[in-house]
Amino acid sequence: MTTASIRRIAICTGGGDAPGLNAVIRSVVIAAINRGWECYGIRDGFNGILFPERYVEGGVIRLTREKVRGIGHLGGTMLGTTNKGNPLHFPTHMPDGSVREIDRSGEILEYFAKKELDALVSVGGDGSLTIAHALHQKGLRVVGVPKTIDNDLDKTISTFGFDTAVTFATECLDRLHSTAESHQRVMVVEVMGRYAGWIALHSGIAGNAHAVLMPEIPFDLEQVANHIHARDAAGHLYSIVVAAEGAAPRDGHIEVQAPAEVGHAERLGGIGERVAKALQQRTGKDVRVVVLGHLLRGGSPTAFDRLSAMRFGAAAVRGLEQGHSGVMVSLAFPNVQYIPLAEVAGRMKAVPLDGDTLQTARDLGICLGD
Repeated sequence: MTTASIRRIAICTGGGDAPGLNAVIRSVVIAAINRGWECYGIRDGFNGILFPERYVEGGVIRLTREKVRGIGHLGGTMLGTTNKGNPLHFPTHMPDGSVREIDRSGEILEYFAKKELDALVSVGGDGSLTIAHALHQKGLRVVGVPKTIDNDLDKTISTFGFDTAVTFATECLDRLHSTAESHQRVMVVEVMGRYAGWIALHSGIAGNAHAVLMPEIPFDLEQVANHIHARDAAGHLYSIVVAAEGAAPRDGHIEVQAPAEVGHAERLGGIGERVAKALQQRTGKDVRVVVLGHLLRGGSPTAFDRLSAMRFGAAAVRGLEQGHSGVMVSLAFPNVQYIPLAEVAGRMKAVPLDGDTLQTARDLGICLGD
């Protein structure tokens, strides 16, 4: 396919929502229209193609300037999203009552051919980009856009949504200092971060937390309790502990609210309560828990995330125009670059233990549980 043959492209958003998704959609649509292309939005990941009967306006809608006017500052995604609709392993009820995963990606390829859609911009995290890579291998022209508040996608300095999540978490920590100090309490703040502690570490440092627990460093609660005792002895009678939902003790396991099932991954949560109970027993102090959870996903994106999202969207369209396929748009200051999806799919970016940010936490005396 030559660049001149592009007339219609589609965009989809998959996985968890993140502030900045609407900014990406708007950027892709406007950049495409300015090149004379038509742009279409697929509802709820790929469900708009797989289940068109669910949608009054249709599962795939034409996106015009008017459709995307004024959405750049809004949270969420106008197209909807899902983390339970992987077309490569789609959960399907069988006649015998069992649930099995089947490959429905062929239906997506058939739809693109039937509707003469020339390319796909797939916006999502590791799962969505893994799907995008598979569709590229099957012959679909694809450019991926990285999205996750967890910032755990490899080969990009940052993902949009992360700065917004960290900013909100930091604001919450700022508020908790005064109430914790007034009552001489320990506050345990649970934040998102299933397998990487970027949000916990960045907000913990920015919000002047006294301990940060994250998946990359299995923690010893005795170390955290000793840190709290030391603060008390120095006359600082309160403490703030930030815990990523995927943090786990050295001799324990992560907290799982719901196990993995056919069609969706395990759901984490509960580490805040677990840490709080243990610290109350060890310190004798009044310990309270705040779970920020999905509050981190909502709301308007920060200026940094809006700009990142718009840069990603415009770069995705430029990439298609230049003949790229099977790549992800990556943020690499000062410019964006294109990284093969093969180098991204199935890979996670953990917080480097020798990185400057983590070393900053240690230099500031923040307890990391080790």
